[in-house]
Amino acid sequence: MGAGLGYPCPVPTLFRRKSNDLVADAVAQVEAAPADEGTLADAQSKAYTPSKGRATPKRKDGGRRVAEPPPKNRREAYRRLREKDRAERAENRAAMLAGREDKLLPRDRGPERRLVRDVVDSRRNIGTMFFLGALIVIVGSSKSMPPAVQVAANLFWVFLALAVIIDSFLLCRKVKRLIKERLPKTTTKMGGHYFYAIMRSITFRKIRMPAPQVKIGEQI
Repeated sequence: MGAGLGYPCPVPTLFRRKSNDLVADAVAQVEAAPADEGTLADAQSKAYTPSKGRATPKRKDGGRRVAEPPPKNRREAYRRLREKDRAERAENRAAMLAGREDKLLPRDRGPERRLVRDVVDSRRNIGTMFFLGALIVIVGSSKSMPPAVQVAANLFWVFLALAVIIDSFLLCRKVKRLIKERLPKTTTKMGGHYFYAIMRSITFRKIRMPAPQVKIGEQI
């Protein structure tokens, strides 16, 4: 009826509610946009890594392991193999002289043997003069020498033998005492340590292997 009289027709309530809902949704999206931008900015700030202020150093070529070129022929291969073996032997010998446990021979390994070596190397052993005295006796007792020299050489030999025996006895007694005091839980046989000590005592100090780690007269 209102349409025929020229009055504006009222908008149905259903459509008006939908328009209001659309406007409200748009306002909510506008209000939520700054919060989302802030969250994105925070995420970017956390993921951002500040610069160091300098360029990242590159690995030097000297730090890289350069592969050795292959040998040109069989002779060069043998030469390289000999040089490698010689270098390994020199390294092992230096380690043995220094007394490194992992490079020692089986007969030299163990705390007992190390203690025996220190005992022998810390004293003056008469056995060290055994081979030199034996050479003097051989020369002095030859038939080309006068009888008096031969008799003196024989007497010297008896004296040297007795001195070595007595000194070896004292050395073995000291070895036994120190091993019992410092390594009471050892299960090794003392006879092997006695023989090891005597053989080292009759060897010249400069050619002993491993090299002496203590000085003569040093307290053990």
